[in-house]
Amino acid sequence: MMSKAVDSLKSDKKVRTVIFRSEVPGIFCAGADLKERAKMHSSEVSSFVSKARAAINEMANLPVPTIAALDGIALGGGLELALACDIRVAASSAKMGLVETKLAIIPGAGGTQRLPRTIGASLAKELIFSARVVDGEEAKSIGLISHVVQQNEAGDAAYRRALALAREFLPQGPLAMRVAKLAINQGMEVDLVTGLAIEEACYAQTIPTKDRIEGLLAFKEKRPPRYKGE
Repeated sequence: MMSKAVDSLKSDKKVRTVIFRSEVPGIFCAGADLKERAKMHSSEVSSFVSKARAAINEMANLPVPTIAALDGIALGGGLELALACDIRVAASSAKMGLVETKLAIIPGAGGTQRLPRTIGASLAKELIFSARVVDGEEAKSIGLISHVVQQNEAGDAAYRRALALAREFLPQGPLAMRVAKLAINQGMEVDLVTGLAIEEACYAQTIPTKDRIEGLLAFKEKRPPRYKGE
């Protein structure tokens, strides 16, 4: 189901930013259904986790900015999904953690790789080894999320903050946004010299675009640019 949605988002050139949130109040994503997992044969578990990992990887590779709005619980696979987003916003009352070691397993949908890349190896090990659950304030202090907000009566404070961020992204050149994300993602996995070469190649993609010319004209004419993603 997620794979089809991701494919649709990839092909829709009108999409500028994607916000992931839960429709269930107080829960972003609580991870796998443990009652269902207990009924599975070991081979079924492996297949289930592989599919979850693949789906989250596809989501991580969306070409546009992605924001996770954590207004409630994000445990196990729920936090792994959030870690695959470019930016995470949480309510101070939100709860999040990779708790798999409590069940004698490990995070299997990217958690052991994305958490260390987000908060550093030592702290990631501590959280995974202890299966500790942190709230939004602590998550902000350790760099797990970018923004923390006080929850409101509607229970959607993080979502509203995510919308505000998305509105900051909207006026920018859509092709430039996609290429910037590609340059950052690819550059983070290599040494600086290679990363700078990736940046150069990505920059070159923006030079022949109509949007680049529109940006220069808009600046000269002192008006907002009208980008078309071309």
